[in-house]
Amino acid sequence: MFTLLEPIQYRRTPWKNGGGTTVDIATEDDLWRFSRTPIAEPGPFSDYSGFDRIQMLIAGKGLVLETPGGEIDVRTPFRPVRFAGETPIVSRLEGGPVEVVNLIGSRAAVKIDLDTLDAGERGGVGPGIHIAYCAEGPTILDADDALHRLPAHHALRIDTDRTTMLACKGGRLIVASITRGAPT
Repeated sequence: MFTLLEPIQYRRTPWKNGGGTTVDIATEDDLWRFSRTPIAEPGPFSDYSGFDRIQMLIAGKGLVLETPGGEIDVRTPFRPVRFAGETPIVSRLEGGPVEVVNLIGSRAAVKIDLDTLDAGERGGVGPGIHIAYCAEGPTILDADDALHRLPAHHALRIDTDRTTMLACKGGRLIVASITRGAPT
């Protein structure tokens, strides 16, 4: 099943730590959340104990996450970075404000993944929930030979119980994948 997600439907949610606001593109109860977040000032990240997080820089440059165990480098645009939600993090901005997408999932209930699909690329996604998000735009997504035109900041939710082939016909898509069941 394909469901178009438009910016007018997105929910704005204050950060748990009060430091900003996240734009929730798609969520399901307290199990998972896919969002776009501006980070204008350096500061502490919210604690998401029991959740896995994947973050990807989509605008700006120079984001570094400082942890007790060392730095997590989020400087490279459109490269996913995975970390545990309970990791104490303080962000550092080396080149001004940035924007990221976040995929957060309950470790006990779901497996999460975040990737990109650039113009001309294709790939399959397995059973689960997938959000194909157009951070820049516009683009055309071919999902099992059905074309979906996505302007900037729009997304397509794909709920499937089988492998679905995706092809990006222009631009770039960010694909968030959520699968039921705890990681093995």
